[in-house]
Amino acid sequence: MSSLKIKKGDTVKVIAGKDCNTEGKVISVDAKKGKVVVEGVNMITKHAKPTQANPNGGIVQKEAPIDISNVMLVFKGKATRVGFKMDGDKKVRFAKSTGEVID
Repeated sequence: MSSLKIKKGDTVKVIAGKDCNTEGKVISVDAKKGKVVVEGVNMITKHAKPTQANPNGGIVQKEAPIDISNVMLVFKGKATRVGFKMDGDKKVRFAKSTGEVID
């Protein structure tokens, strides 16, 4: 499997699905399944049993994972594709729209 172009902490824009054109921060990445969890995107309602941490239980709103192909990295306020290149002896991500190194 190739290395993923989206990392935890990146700001991404949703490009497909019910939350299209929504931006948010990546909370977690599942490389094996190719899924990401984005803050405030793909919200689901979950019925929680009472526990010691949540004594009342009830209905909880939380983010569900979405496919990594449905998000695009936002760099300097603009959604862009991501590529990899060698910077000396280090592999870095770069924005395909501008050619600038991301990290």
